[in-house]
Amino acid sequence: MIQPDQSQMTISRNPATGVELGRFAVHDSDHVLQVVNAARAAHRQWGSVPVRQRVAHLRAVCTWFADHADELALTISRENGKTRTDAMAAEVAPAAMAVDYYCRHAPRLLRDRSVAAGNIVLANKRTRVVRVPYGVVGVISPWNYPLSIPFSEVVMALLAGNAVVLKGASVSQGVTRAIVESLDAASLPAGLFACVNMPGPTAARALLDAGIDKLFFTGSTASGKQLMAEAARTLTPLVLELGGKDPALVCEDADVHRAAAGIAWAGLQNSGQSCNGVERVYVHERVYDAFLAALKPIVEGLRVGSGQGFDVEMGVMTTEAQLETVKAQVHDALTRGAKIHAQSPAPSDPSLRNAHPAVVLVDVTTDMLVMREETFGPLLPVVKVASMDEAVALANDSEYGLTASVWSRDASRGEMLARRLRTGVVMVNDHGLCHGMCEVPYGGFNQSGFGRTHGGIGFDEMSQVQAIVHDILPGVKRNMWWYPHSQAVHDALRGGIDALYGRGLARRVRGLVRLARLVPRYFW
Repeated sequence: MIQPDQSQMTISRNPATGVELGRFAVHDSDHVLQVVNAARAAHRQWGSVPVRQRVAHLRAVCTWFADHADELALTISRENGKTRTDAMAAEVAPAAMAVDYYCRHAPRLLRDRSVAAGNIVLANKRTRVVRVPYGVVGVISPWNYPLSIPFSEVVMALLAGNAVVLKGASVSQGVTRAIVESLDAASLPAGLFACVNMPGPTAARALLDAGIDKLFFTGSTASGKQLMAEAARTLTPLVLELGGKDPALVCEDADVHRAAAGIAWAGLQNSGQSCNGVERVYVHERVYDAFLAALKPIVEGLRVGSGQGFDVEMGVMTTEAQLETVKAQVHDALTRGAKIHAQSPAPSDPSLRNAHPAVVLVDVTTDMLVMREETFGPLLPVVKVASMDEAVALANDSEYGLTASVWSRDASRGEMLARRLRTGVVMVNDHGLCHGMCEVPYGGFNQSGFGRTHGGIGFDEMSQVQAIVHDILPGVKRNMWWYPHSQAVHDALRGGIDALYGRGLARRVRGLVRLARLVPRYFW
C-alpha cells in the first residue's frame, strides 16, 4: 500500500458539536502520481476480466451494506450534520441499491452490439460496436452527499473495467474511509481503487497532471468552470454535475397537501444542502393560499437537532461558510421586502452549532439573492403566478437547469409542462427522488453541467465506443473505388447515386446498370 506523508492532517469534526471525529493525512501531488500509476497497472489486469467476474466481485458489497447500514448512517450523520434517517434514506439505501442495479445490468450494458448496414451499396460491411474502458477514472465528490454521490460513479466505473481514484471532500474523510472499507469486501486487485485527500482545486490539477483518463466532478459551477480550463490542457473528458436552483411548479389542479409535503421534504431535507433540492416554488394564484396554509404546519412542526437521534427532522449545516451564505440570503430578502410566512422552532439544545431554521419566504421578487443564486440551505421562497405559462417562464429564467418538478392531478398536463422546462430531470408529483433512482439518467442543462450519471446513459459515460467493421463478401480483392481510377469508375459511382436517389424508374435502372458494370472489379 502507498503510504502518504503524515506531516499534514485533515481534522474531521461533528458540525453540530465541534467534537473531533478523526484525523486524515493530506496527500501531495507526488502521492497522487503514485496512486494513479498503481491504478493504471491494476487496470491492465482488471480491464480484461470478463464483466460477469467483475460483477461477482462487486456483489459482495451489497452484503457489506446490509451488515453495516446502521453504523454507516451514523458516521454520515456525525460528519455531515444530517439526521440518521436522512442518511439512511438518501445515502445508504441508494448506494446499496446502486450496487445491486449496476451488477444486474452491467452485462447487458457492456454487451457488444451489431449495427445494420446503412446502405445496400455497402451491404458487404458489418459493424460491431464494443465498449472499451477508459483506464483510470477520477471522481471528485462533494461534502453534501459524501456517500451516495460518488458511490454510484465508483461502482459503474469499476464494473465497466476501469480503475478509480476517488477524491472525497476534506470535511467528510470518515465517510470516504467507509467507502474504502465497503470495497475491501469486493476483494479487488491491489491499487484498482484508491482515495486521495487534498483540497479540491489542487486535487483536480494533481489528478489531471497524473494522467487520469476521465474525470467526474460534482460541485459548484464556479469550480466546474475552473476544472474545465484545467482539463483543456490535456483534453481530458469530463462529466460535470454542478449547481442548481431547482423550481417546483404547483398547478391550480394540484393536490396541495401532497405538493406541500413533497416540496417541504425536497427543499429542507439535509438542511436544504441538496443540488436538486427545491429552491424556488411557483404556485398558481387559485391555490396559492391553500398551498401556504398546508405548508405552514409542516415547516413549523420540524424539529432541528444534532441528527444523531431519531426524534428530529432536520440536522445542521455542514459548514459555517454555508450557514453564512444562507443567513446573507435571508437578510437580503427581508431587507428588500420579503416576509417570513413560516419558520421551524429554535433547537431545544442552545449549544447546537451551525443550526438554521427552516424558513418559508413570501413576497419575494426576482432580484433577490434567494431567487437568483444557489442557496444550498433550508429556505423555501414561494411565488404566486397568474398562469402556468408564467410559472414556466420564471422557472426557465435561470442560469441553472438541474432538476424540477410539476405538481398536477392531470398526468398528461404535468408531462406537457415538464417538457417545456429547461432542466435535465423533471418529476411529476414528486421532487428530488430522481437521484436515488438508479435507472434515471441524472445531470443538468445550462450551467448545471453536462454529461450524465446513473442509468444506462450514465453507465455509457464509463467507457468509450469502439466500432469494428468487417467485410463479409468472400473473394473480394479490392473495393471498386480503389486505385487505379478511370472514367468508368467515376461513372459507376455516379450511377450508384442515380440508382438510389434518381428521379423516375428509368433513371434508376440506368444508374444500376452503370454501377453493376464495375462489380467485377471487386474480384480482380
